[in-house]
Amino acid sequence: MLLLAIAAIPSAHAAADEASAGFTRCMEAAEGVTVDMLNCIDAETVLQDARLNSEYRRTLATLTQERQAQLRAVQRVWVQFRDANCSFLADPDGGTLHTVLSVDCRRRMTTERASELADLRR
Repeated sequence: MLLLAIAAIPSAHAAADEASAGFTRCMEAAEGVTVDMLNCIDAETVLQDARLNSEYRRTLATLTQERQAQLRAVQRVWVQFRDANCSFLADPDGGTLHTVLSVDCRRRMTTERASELADLRR
């Protein structure tokens, strides 16, 4: 059961976000090994965080000063929510699966937010 839940992480989110092909390959190669999965997730999170920052800056540049102030405020709250939400998933009594879920939550939410910001310019 645990292996099935862990194995579902890349495929369940691949369609829902814009994870890199390298991330999907990395997760498949990890074959459910927790440390390898965490390394894959961490590497993808670094890429998606850079993408988020780029999309944020690009979106800010298209807004009026008033809307820029609103986006800055919203982004600060969003970061707080993402961090609190994903930290909550790291249930200390839940075992390694909960660590993977928590770390992947940050990756997934960051990826989704980057896409959301990009969509604001379309």
